[in-house]
Amino acid sequence: MGTIVEMIGVNKRYGSNHVVKDLNLIVNEGEFLTLLGSSGCGKTTTLRMIAGFEEPTTGSIKVEGVPVEEKEPYERNVNTVFQTYALFPHKTIFDNIAYGLKMKKVPKEEIRERVLEMMDMVQLTGFEKRYPSQLSGGQKQRVAIARALINRPRVLLLDEPLGALDLKLRKQMQLELKRLQKKLNITFIYVTHDQEEALTMSDRIAIMHDGIVDQLDTPTEIYEHPATRFVATFIGETNTYDGCVTSITDGIATITLENGAVKVKCDESFSILEYATVSVRPEKMRFAKEPHEGFELVAVVKDYIYVGSVLKCIVSLPNGNGLKIERLAGQELPEIGSRIYPYWEPADAVLMHNDSYKIFKILDEIKLA
Repeated sequence: MGTIVEMIGVNKRYGSNHVVKDLNLIVNEGEFLTLLGSSGCGKTTTLRMIAGFEEPTTGSIKVEGVPVEEKEPYERNVNTVFQTYALFPHKTIFDNIAYGLKMKKVPKEEIRERVLEMMDMVQLTGFEKRYPSQLSGGQKQRVAIARALINRPRVLLLDEPLGALDLKLRKQMQLELKRLQKKLNITFIYVTHDQEEALTMSDRIAIMHDGIVDQLDTPTEIYEHPATRFVATFIGETNTYDGCVTSITDGIATITLENGAVKVKCDESFSILEYATVSVRPEKMRFAKEPHEGFELVAVVKDYIYVGSVLKCIVSLPNGNGLKIERLAGQELPEIGSRIYPYWEPADAVLMHNDSYKIFKILDEIKLA
């Protein structure tokens, strides 16, 4: 699998606003890569730079190994699908889809053949003579996708294309987009702020935060092994604790928290007396009626939240901080008001370096100097 898009040291500034910072990104041929992050993180700006609608302040962008910074959008072998669809209201669905081919002066018979083939692919056969105003939101989105795909781009860029759809239709279109991507073997670069959407559709996800990529990995790795506190809290729900590494034995670290000591699996990059953050997903949390070996946490059950097939148990620690324990409906959970002793398997938690540790270390070095 070769590289099809490469961004090397890309920066984008709008005056004093540094939107994208030293971005290095490799997109593999035929993969579904999602740029995921909250508003203002730089994900749409990154997509627009690949498309050619924005130019990088510094850095290089290559498509199929060829630098494209100086090329116009129509000269790049990429097409873009926007959230607003951008369909021509006065043209039929056939003419909307055929527009790009007509601009390239493709023969009429070939245009007709390719348009009908594309309409069949997006399940809109028979809609040729309709106008955009006669279509639903989901149907309009399919037309926009067909219009982009008919040009046979090597890369399809999608900027929150499902944002205007209702929840049920979004989920249907997620599966439809994934099906199309695999069938056509076209590289998709997809922008969204919806975590579930990213996890459902992507081969890899780039989590963007404040203009940088915090983590680039598969959905499973990002959920199970977040690289930073931001990633851990942004993707799904998690319980996080800050503490100090007080011992390490056979790859298991003891972390002393404000509420007591806990055990976490760690790698060789951690050292004793380092500040660190522990992240444990609610479904990984366990509880006992007596203290569990290696764990000193004690909590009181405060409430339950019922969300269909899942039941969330909210418990309170001595310092007032809460944590969540999640179980499938019908599984055992402690009673409200009862005292429990939370714990987890050390391998089920993730230990992350705490940025405050770096700050304290720098301050100590300054004092020593």
